[in-house]
Amino acid sequence: VAGFFSIVLSAMGFLNPARRGSLMIATLILYMLCGVVAGYASSRLYKSFRGRAWQTCTLLTATTFPATCFGLFVFFNIVLAFKHSVGSVPFLDVLIVAAMWCCVSIPLVFLGAYFGYKAESISYPTVTSTIARAIPDPGLLLNPYLAIALAGMVPFAAAYVELFFIMTSLWMDQYYYVFGFTFVVYMILLLTCAEVTVLLVYYQLCAENHRWWWFSFLTSGSTALYMFMYSMFWFRSLEPSKIFVTYLLYFGYMFLISFGMFLTTGAIGALSCFWFTRKIFGSIKVD
Repeated sequence: VAGFFSIVLSAMGFLNPARRGSLMIATLILYMLCGVVAGYASSRLYKSFRGRAWQTCTLLTATTFPATCFGLFVFFNIVLAFKHSVGSVPFLDVLIVAAMWCCVSIPLVFLGAYFGYKAESISYPTVTSTIARAIPDPGLLLNPYLAIALAGMVPFAAAYVELFFIMTSLWMDQYYYVFGFTFVVYMILLLTCAEVTVLLVYYQLCAENHRWWWFSFLTSGSTALYMFMYSMFWFRSLEPSKIFVTYLLYFGYMFLISFGMFLTTGAIGALSCFWFTRKIFGSIKVD
């Protein structure tokens, strides 16, 4: 959600990349405020699963991705500080980011979770059996692992060209202005992830494989794997130095970007399949 609004505001001209740091600050603020949405969505889903450890669910929602990003950011900053690099961030700015996360983002996630648990639980059109039925051998073409490994190629192909220009702007110190086209590609990426995942989940359901939750998440999330693999090949075009810090920073930050893409595309695929399965099972007439 934060990435969507960041791209929209940039496309409308409110965020100008010529003003250094404006896009990054806006993205941080939007991500911090969207903690309410994250807490509400996770709590509604967890309540529909009849989960009991709601504190753990909310805490993981508030800390998993931000803690990974903040931990790697601090580690990279310490390495740059020891190398006396001008790219290191002052300690006061690091404390400000930590305060934004701990004092604003995490409380907003718990606030959204509070309203989510107070809301009515999501209903299901059919009754689920407590005894899991055996899953028949799917064969090679319907193998879930093969589908997870190959499904990410289609969404990645939809965003490949735009990804090249974004990475060129990001790592070659060039300004990026075509946010309107980025918004279109971003929407195509999300729609492609949803459509491909729904199609593959339908085939799995036809093959009597009822374990579609993690399958749908990993199927669309595999797009991030292809993005990280592409960044490994693209790294050679930078003509990088032989210093270890160069490799550490590049692959470290590309890992964070790929991780964020994995969570975004995975969530889109899982939620799309959740809507799809409720629709198809809700249309079944039982006498």
